[in-house]
Amino acid sequence: MDIRQNALWVIDTDRRLITIKAFNKEKILHPSGIAKDNHRSIQNISRALHELEEQGIVKGIDQKTTWRKYLLTDKGKKILREIENIIS
Repeated sequence: MDIRQNALWVIDTDRRLITIKAFNKEKILHPSGIAKDNHRSIQNISRALHELEEQGIVKGIDQKTTWRKYLLTDKGKKILREIENIIS
């Protein structure tokens, strides 16, 4: 997928869109923080992060399997900029 297709894939599901947009505020995020700020369950946000990680959009920055912290990859930053262009 190219950047635009990836952006459209993210936009297609609100949990992914909410999650990636949270990286506009902070560089490193934890699922519970995103969930709290957006009135979502941690499971919902964790699933979105897992989907985004599978696509190489976010990356877990520690080796833990629970309570991981995430950051955007370079690909993720490009996709976030494309999303902003599409929805603005």
